[in-house]
Amino acid sequence: MRHFTLETLILSLLMIHLHGAAAVTHSMKNFYTASSGVTNFPEFVTVGLVDDVEIVHYDSNTRREEPKQDWMIRVKEDDPQYWQRNTEILMSLQQVFKANIEIAKQRFNQTGGVHIFQQMYGCEWDDETNEVKKGFYQLGYDGEDFISFDLETETWIAPKQQAVITKHKWDNNRAQIAQRKNYLIHRCPEWGKKYVNYGRSSLMRTERPSVSLLQKTSSSPVSCHATGFYPDRAALFWRKDGEDLHEDVDLGEILPNHDGSFQMSADLKLSSVPAEDWRRYECVFQLSGVEDDIVTRLDGKVIRTNEEKPAYMTFIIIIAAVALALLIAVGGFMVYRNRNAQFQI
Repeated sequence: MRHFTLETLILSLLMIHLHGAAAVTHSMKNFYTASSGVTNFPEFVTVGLVDDVEIVHYDSNTRREEPKQDWMIRVKEDDPQYWQRNTEILMSLQQVFKANIEIAKQRFNQTGGVHIFQQMYGCEWDDETNEVKKGFYQLGYDGEDFISFDLETETWIAPKQQAVITKHKWDNNRAQIAQRKNYLIHRCPEWGKKYVNYGRSSLMRTERPSVSLLQKTSSSPVSCHATGFYPDRAALFWRKDGEDLHEDVDLGEILPNHDGSFQMSADLKLSSVPAEDWRRYECVFQLSGVEDDIVTRLDGKVIRTNEEKPAYMTFIIIIAAVALALLIAVGGFMVYRNRNAQFQI
């Protein structure tokens, strides 16, 4: 009987998503951070992201919201007062967050020191159905959850005793709850779609990766490594005889590259697999929005390794290098002699 782990379940769900014709999910997230006691850092910073790409930035030093992508400048064409209006809103929020830190310090019986108050809110929606898949509004203090909004029950959840006062206050403000719900379900995806449309050529691009097979030593697992792909909606897995493998496979996380692309790896344990059976294995990379998979068959000849060569191989390499050096030296001497022969008397 096969035993399914959480990792197996996640992989299976991801395979279903990528194999099928599932629509692309977009997201918009906003992060607000207020701090006190932190030197050489703005007291208030906000960042807006679409599909995890930073599009706007504000801080208490510059005191203005600015675009972080060239295509975000287009928003002013449709809304001339956009940047000025948002700057004024954030300048007001800067004072609110500064006050929130002082309130939190009182609730936690704190005086001086370094303190951080954060807020994250946003949404995810289906590109085809426009269905909002997730709406979230969370606040944290000093690195821990403080209070969050439950969109389904339309109530606030307070994991900390110090946040219960806030929960009661906000739960009783039905007008504010209605505004939060309306934002998460309607306004957030509406604005998000505008931003996606502005940056469609960049956000909706697809880049296929280069895929390599790597191995530290002959007894180590073989790592299938894909790098340079975009977006990060991708899957990398091993197959045997055309069937997806879940056992003896270690899946790595999707990690960002410095150029904005992504990388990931999947390790396959081969300690109990005879060399003649290697040809039955293959690594498969799938990218959302791209029909053709990248399939790399397991072949010892193409595996890159940093394992030291056997002694006899080292000896052969040295002999070959010496022979080549002698050949070059002799050839060079012949050229030198022929050239100087023209000037002999």
